[in-house]
Amino acid sequence: MLILASNSPRRREILASLGVAFTVQPSLFEERGEGLSPAETALVFARGKAKDVFSRNPHALVLGADTVVALDGQIFGKPKDEEDAARMLRALSGRTHSVLTGVCLLGEDFCSECVAETKVSFFALDEALIARYIREKRPLDKAGAYGIQDEFPLVRSYEGSYTNVVGLPAEKVREMLTAHGGKEC
Repeated sequence: MLILASNSPRRREILASLGVAFTVQPSLFEERGEGLSPAETALVFARGKAKDVFSRNPHALVLGADTVVALDGQIFGKPKDEEDAARMLRALSGRTHSVLTGVCLLGEDFCSECVAETKVSFFALDEALIARYIREKRPLDKAGAYGIQDEFPLVRSYEGSYTNVVGLPAEKVREMLTAHGGKEC
């Protein structure tokens, strides 16, 4: 049995699109990672989420994931409020940033992990567009205060996995599930 250690509707949709049967059990893992790089943060949090759910389901296969947005080494998590969302969008405006998703597939006798990175370039955003986006799309539950899947003129281009930016790199997850093995965690 595969358990997705996330309550994210976007991750559920991506995993379902792979034709995989799974259940959902959100992790209780507390995300703390001072001093880690963005890639390390994504992987440590994904591993922590998977291990938390696995500890309650020791015979299951558990998939944990965590997505971070990073610009110049600074992590942009989920915004605290609308003002924080506007600050993030201003910082990303006209720039290219990284979206990194750590993935951990954990089973009884194995652990497979990876970090997927997608480079995302934003258009230059004016204040009116930022305010309208926040008002209409309510991005407070999204890392970096935006969703690439939102039909809004924020993203000029991206290099890498689209589903990674949404919250789960489908291609990598498919490979991991097919291989169903890996290194010790």
